[in-house]
Amino acid sequence: MKFDDVIAELNGFGRFQFRLMLMLVIPRLVLPFHFLMNNFIAYIPLHHCNISVSDDGSVFRNLSSKQRLTVSIPVQEDGTLSSCQMFAEPQYHLLLNSSNVTELPTVFCQNGWVYDTSVVKSTLASEWDLVCERRRANKATATIFFLGVMFGAAVLGTLSDRYGRRIMLLVSYLITTIFGYASSLSTSFSMFAAMRFFTGFGCSGISIITIVLCVEWVEVKHRSTVCILLSMDWCVGTMMLAAVAYLINDWRYLTAAANTPLLLAIICWWWLPDSARWLKSHEKDKRAYFYLSKCAKVNRREQFMDHLKPENLSKLIVSENGKRTYSLLDLVRTPSMRRLTVIAGIVWFEVACSYYAIGLNVAGFGVDIYITQLIYGISELPAKFFILFSLNKLGRKLNQSSGLFLTGLCLFCNILIPAKYAAFRTTVAALGKMFSEAAFTVLYLYTAELYPTVMRQNGFGCCSFLARLGVSLTLPVTLLEEVWVPLPGIVFSLMAFTAGLLTLLLPETNKVRLPETIEDVERTR
Repeated sequence: MKFDDVIAELNGFGRFQFRLMLMLVIPRLVLPFHFLMNNFIAYIPLHHCNISVSDDGSVFRNLSSKQRLTVSIPVQEDGTLSSCQMFAEPQYHLLLNSSNVTELPTVFCQNGWVYDTSVVKSTLASEWDLVCERRRANKATATIFFLGVMFGAAVLGTLSDRYGRRIMLLVSYLITTIFGYASSLSTSFSMFAAMRFFTGFGCSGISIITIVLCVEWVEVKHRSTVCILLSMDWCVGTMMLAAVAYLINDWRYLTAAANTPLLLAIICWWWLPDSARWLKSHEKDKRAYFYLSKCAKVNRREQFMDHLKPENLSKLIVSENGKRTYSLLDLVRTPSMRRLTVIAGIVWFEVACSYYAIGLNVAGFGVDIYITQLIYGISELPAKFFILFSLNKLGRKLNQSSGLFLTGLCLFCNILIPAKYAAFRTTVAALGKMFSEAAFTVLYLYTAELYPTVMRQNGFGCCSFLARLGVSLTLPVTLLEEVWVPLPGIVFSLMAFTAGLLTLLLPETNKVRLPETIEDVERTR
C-alpha cells in the first residue's frame, strides 16, 4: 500500500485538510506584500532640485514660489521641471522672456531635492535621495530582496527535507518577522538593504514549505483543487496591498504592516501538523502515526487507524532507507532526476522573469499605481478559476504551456502599443499578468508532483532559487531600454515562449500518485 492510499482512506480532502489550509493562508498573505511592496516603497515621486537655500539677495526673496522655480530650474521638452539639474545662477531674464534655455549653464542639484508627496508621502527615494545618479540604487532594492529569496530557497528547501517541514516553517516565520520589522527601523540605506535580504530569505521558506506541506496531506484527485485554492491568497494579498499602500503611504509603516499576519501565524503554528509523508520517508513511524491519527480523528475515520498500528506502518508503506541523508547533488545524480531538474529549473527561471516583468512595473503604463496594482490582483482571479476547472481535464502540461505562450504574446503586443494609449497598455499588461499567474499557479503544483517525497523540498528549493535569480535579473534587464526602448519587452516575451516550449518536455502528472523515492522517478520516467 502506498502512502496516497492511506491519505485517501483518511479522507484526503476533509476537515483536517481545510483546517490546515486556513492555518497556512495566514502566513502566505505576507508574500504578495513583501514580493510586490517595492512598487510602493521604492516609488520615485516627481522631484526637482531644492532651491530654498539659493537666496542670493532681496530680488530672489521677493519672488513667488512659481517664479523662483522659473529662474532656478530648466524646463524639459515635455514641459516638466528638470529632476536633476538647476541653473548655475538664477536666470531672472526668464521672467520676461521664456526663450530657449538650452545653452544656459546648469549644474547638478547642489542642496538635495524637493519631492512631490501627493501620491506617496514617504519612499526610499525621498528618504535617502535615491534619484538621478543614485536611481539605480533605488531599483536595486527589489534585486537585493529577491537575492535573499533565492538563497533562502536553496538553504531552507534543503533543511526542510532534512529536518522536517514544520520546524523549518517556524524558522521561516521568525526570520521574516524579525528582519521585516528591522527593515522598517533602518537608519541607512545599507542597513535597509541588508534587512530586506534576510526578509526575502525567510519569505522563501514560507512560500515553498507551505505549498509542499499542504500537497503532502491531500489525496491524488484533490491535489490540484487544494493547490489552487491555497494560491488564491496571492490574489487577495495583491489586492489588499493596493488598499493598504493607499491608506499607509509611508514606507516605514507599510513595511511594518506587511509582517502583521505572521504574528498570528506563529501562534497558529502550535496546532500545525508536520508532514506524515515526510516523517514516514525518514522512518519516524511513531510521529507519522501520531499525525495520521489526528487526521483520522478530525476527518472521523478512526476505524481505519484501528487496522493501521504503528508497528505495521513500515510494512504497509514502502520507502527508502530513512537513515540516508539527501542533498542537492541527488537532484542531478541519476538520469531522470537530472533531466527533470534542468528543464524545471529553466522553466522556473523564465516564468518568474515574465511574471515579475509585469508585476514590478505598476508605474510603467501611465495609470495610477494603486489602481494598476488593484487591476493586477483582480485580473489573476479569472486565471485561478479557469485553472481550477481545466487542470484535471486538460492536464498540467497543456495548461502551463498555453499560459506561457499567451503571456509572451501579451508582452510582445505591449511593445507595439504607443505609450500615449496608457489604458490600453495597462489592459494588455493585466491580461499578461493573468496568463502568467495561471502558469505560475500550475508550476507550483506541477513541481510538487514531479519530485519524490525524499527530494521534494530540495527540488522546490532549487527551482525557486533559479526563479528568484530570474527575478533578481528582471530589473537590470529593464535598464536595457536605455539601449533600445523595446529591448526588455522582446527579451521577456522570448523567455515566456521558450519556457512554454520546454514545458512540453516534462512528463504529465495529472491523476498520478506522488513519487515517494528517487527510484520511483527513475522507474516511471
